[in-house]
Amino acid sequence: MKGTHEPRSSSSCAACKLLKRRCVPTCIFAPHFRSDEPNKFAKVHKVFGASNVSKILTEVPEEQREDTVNSLAYEAEARLRDPVYGCIGAIAMLQGKMAELQQDLAIARARLACYGHPTSSSSSSSSCYTMLEDHLSSEPNFAGFPACSGFSNGFTQSSTEFISQHGTTSGFSYPPYIL
Repeated sequence: MKGTHEPRSSSSCAACKLLKRRCVPTCIFAPHFRSDEPNKFAKVHKVFGASNVSKILTEVPEEQREDTVNSLAYEAEARLRDPVYGCIGAIAMLQGKMAELQQDLAIARARLACYGHPTSSSSSSSSCYTMLEDHLSSEPNFAGFPACSGFSNGFTQSSTEFISQHGTTSGFSYPPYIL
């Protein structure tokens, strides 16, 4: 439940245990880094430092501290996984995947348009295939993705090319380095 904290036991919080100091009743870390979550503070401390985290928490209003700690923990986890890009690498990978899926959707819609309008003339059939080829040859539009401006050449591989090279679309363990 937000805003309320569980009563503290007599043991030190995870931060004070890691820093090897006595945990006082007014410890700013205690409500957010419980003693049963030592890795949470260890990661945040490794990336940001205890002093900086303490300063951040004192500057943030008390009702927003829980969200702040969760954000710090998420960013620390991302920075430890990808020291160069952190969260931005994951965001860029997801934006690239979204652009690829939008292109695949446009191709599927173009194919449906070809099959949805059966005609006897070969000229309209060839115009349908021309439209489909235009969709296949066009590069994805990244106008709606400010973090990806200037990276249009990084995502031109279609999903069928990706599957033929890698065998599957799942199991992304590391974000691509696109910046």
